[in-house]
Amino acid sequence: MIKELKGKVVKGLGGLYVTRIVDGDAVSYLSSHAKGNLKRDDEKILIGDEVVVTLDEDTPDSVVISEILPRRNSLIRPPLSNLDYLFIVFAAKKPSPILETVDKLIAIAEHNCIEPVIVVTKEDMDKGLADEYAELYRRAGLFAFSTSSKSLSGTDSLSRFISENLRKGRSAAFAGASGVGKSTLMNTLFPRLTLATAEISQKIERGRHTTRHVEIFEIGEGADAGLLADTPGFSLIDFERFDFFELDDLADTFRELRPYLGKCRYSDCSHVGEGSGECAVMRAAMTGEIAESRLESYRSIYKTLKQKSQDYSKIK
Repeated sequence: MIKELKGKVVKGLGGLYVTRIVDGDAVSYLSSHAKGNLKRDDEKILIGDEVVVTLDEDTPDSVVISEILPRRNSLIRPPLSNLDYLFIVFAAKKPSPILETVDKLIAIAEHNCIEPVIVVTKEDMDKGLADEYAELYRRAGLFAFSTSSKSLSGTDSLSRFISENLRKGRSAAFAGASGVGKSTLMNTLFPRLTLATAEISQKIERGRHTTRHVEIFEIGEGADAGLLADTPGFSLIDFERFDFFELDDLADTFRELRPYLGKCRYSDCSHVGEGSGECAVMRAAMTGEIAESRLESYRSIYKTLKQKSQDYSKIK
């Protein structure tokens, strides 16, 4: 007898996958291997994939993942798919944030139709600076929280946001450079996870990676629960393929630029070197409607993508 069930892959290790199956109000987990063609690199299963699990009592491997359903989005590093939210975590101090890296992650999320949420940690070290960073991204139209795992400041607001939005199988990941307190924050928010943490090197202000692989955890109870993934540090998130979208698509990944697109004097305005008389984005930056650091990040990323595009054209 053959039976097919739909579910989400929440863990994979050594060729064995765990799939979360929801049937009405009931939730179950099945361990299985993947069908042969799903082991190839070009069709490899990602954590977060929605799949079809086939149960065949007449075969030696009675439970196999037989099909990967269409993905809404995917990240190359870490191998993760079908995210609804990306919580981008950085510290107010120790280590000091690199805002262009934060903005690259936001651009990646926006392009993949993932809602980016900014979380500033270590507010207890410099509340004024932490609030300043959070406000910077709120002005850009993003959800942003200033928190401290030590004093617990801001953690209640973030917890409520997660409870209200991460429900019924919606998926999220926390991403942050080593040492920013990501795992500590997640343990504060979700004590059941007890994620590994590491001390920060006083010399280099960076902690060692404590996450070895991607795994999705259930937040809440039963079919109403949300799903949360832990990930490696910033340096491993999709940056090797940061030229994965067209240069013309970049401006749309900075949501505060959107109201000004199409309002420049010239239709091919790149918003990089043009003056305020020609560029509506530049005018908005001069009046403070667009933050200087965000515009600097946009221009830096634009130049990087343009150079990669030119290099690729020469190869062709």
